[in-house]
Amino acid sequence: MITVQGITKRFGDITAVNNISFSIKEGEITGLLGPNGAGKTTTLRMLTCYLKPDSGMISIGAYSVEDNPVDVRKIIGYLPESAPVYGEMIVYDYLSFIAEVRGIDGQSRIDEMGDLCGINEVMHMNIAELSKGYKQRVGLAQSMIHDPEILILDEPTSGLDPNQIIEIRNLIREIGKKKTIILSTHILPEVEATCDRVIIIDRGNIVADDRTENLQAVSGGAKRILVRISGADYRAFSKELTKLPGVVRVEEVRDSELASARVTADGATDIRPEIFRLVSGREWILYEMTQEQRSLEGVFRELTGGGAE
Repeated sequence: MITVQGITKRFGDITAVNNISFSIKEGEITGLLGPNGAGKTTTLRMLTCYLKPDSGMISIGAYSVEDNPVDVRKIIGYLPESAPVYGEMIVYDYLSFIAEVRGIDGQSRIDEMGDLCGINEVMHMNIAELSKGYKQRVGLAQSMIHDPEILILDEPTSGLDPNQIIEIRNLIREIGKKKTIILSTHILPEVEATCDRVIIIDRGNIVADDRTENLQAVSGGAKRILVRISGADYRAFSKELTKLPGVVRVEEVRDSELASARVTADGATDIRPEIFRLVSGREWILYEMTQEQRSLEGVFRELTGGGAE
């Protein structure tokens, strides 16, 4: 669906994007993460034909961004960080104008966007009178009015209050059932709640590209596993756990009913089969064995120079 091969973009002496490559499959919701100035917005502007790469190639669907920019624009919808809306226009008139520019039947699509984006009740209002949450909804409606295959969103919840963030997040999840979405943000809970996959950019370079759960599970080396059993006291249990290969540390977890431990193992070893054999071999009863995930915030900070979790 989207293929990026070795794109670079410089502004004078500053390299905003440095020879990055990635591909996105149809139907994926991909989060593009990075600190301020990492190159996220520059990357999105190249994907949407607003900027031309200094080198490299981008193809979207069957089209080259460089050779077929008009065809590319027909199959993508783009919502920049500041929604491109005209405050003096009534919402309905604004969407009619966008539909006319796109060369489509405005009435039917406006009705659909009103339902999908939850803006029917403000169709008669001037955009300048709307809350920022509703302005973002109108911005989403304009980006989707031509029913694009791909939706590119740059900081879609920037400046919204918590209730508005949840509303827009739920809307993105609903839209993601039918479209390929690239979502640029620095709000990490937003990525955890909506994205299938994460690409992290730091100083113009890709430093991670994987499914969200994989990044949380394997980044940083050490793995932590919570184990709860009955049939033995904690002292006996922890003594046996420390003998397992790859175990770095065993810590007691307060539990009034069971012997519970948090086991830290080196990243190269999956010790869960060994724990299972240990427990079953001694006829203890295993109540829980869970590999704990690191927070996405910890992964992000580690990969972008903000320090380990």
